[in-house]
Amino acid sequence: MSNVTNVTAGKPNIEGAIYWAELGTTLPDDTGDALTSFTELGYAAEDGITNTNSPESENIKAWGGDTVLAVQTSKDDIFKLKLIEALSDDVLKAVYGEDNVTGDLSTGMTLNVNSKDAPEASWVFDMIMRNGVKKRIVIPDAKITELGDITYADNSVVGYEITLTCLPDEDGNNHYEYFSEAESE
Repeated sequence: MSNVTNVTAGKPNIEGAIYWAELGTTLPDDTGDALTSFTELGYAAEDGITNTNSPESENIKAWGGDTVLAVQTSKDDIFKLKLIEALSDDVLKAVYGEDNVTGDLSTGMTLNVNSKDAPEASWVFDMIMRNGVKKRIVIPDAKITELGDITYADNSVVGYEITLTCLPDEDGNNHYEYFSEAESE
C-alpha cells in the first residue's frame, strides 16, 4: 500500500552534515554516535550530495542473438559534492591532504598544490529527512578521485567540487546507511 509519509527529501543536519577523518578512526554504527574524532567541513553547495551507485553489466548472447546472461562487470559507488567553505584550512586539508596545508587564516596559511596521491579517508554525511527522521551515511574508506574546476568570479561561490570513490571495507561494503526516527520532545 502506498504511504506518502515514506516520501522524503534530504536536508543537511543543522548541527553539521559533512565530516571526514583519517583512516582507522572509529566509525559510527548508528545515527546517534558522536563524531568527536571527525572534522566537520561546513557548508556544501545547494545541489547537496549525489550518490552514483549503479552496476555495469555485459550481456552474453547465444547463437541467434538472444541475451542469455547478464554479467556484472563493475559497480562503482561514488559520491559528489561541492565544499564551499573555501577559506577553511580543514576543507583544504580534506581536499589536498593534511601535509599540503600549513597554518591558518589568523597566522597565514599556505596550500601546496602538487601531484601527490590523494589520501584515503573516512567520511560521514548527516541529514534530516521528512518528519525529522535522521539519516547518516558512513563511508569507511574513500578517495578523492576527481576535483572539479575552481572558478573565481564575482557571481559564483568559490568551492571544491569533489568526487569520492568508495573502496570496500573488510566486509566488502562500500558505505553504510543508518536511519532513526525523530526524537520526541
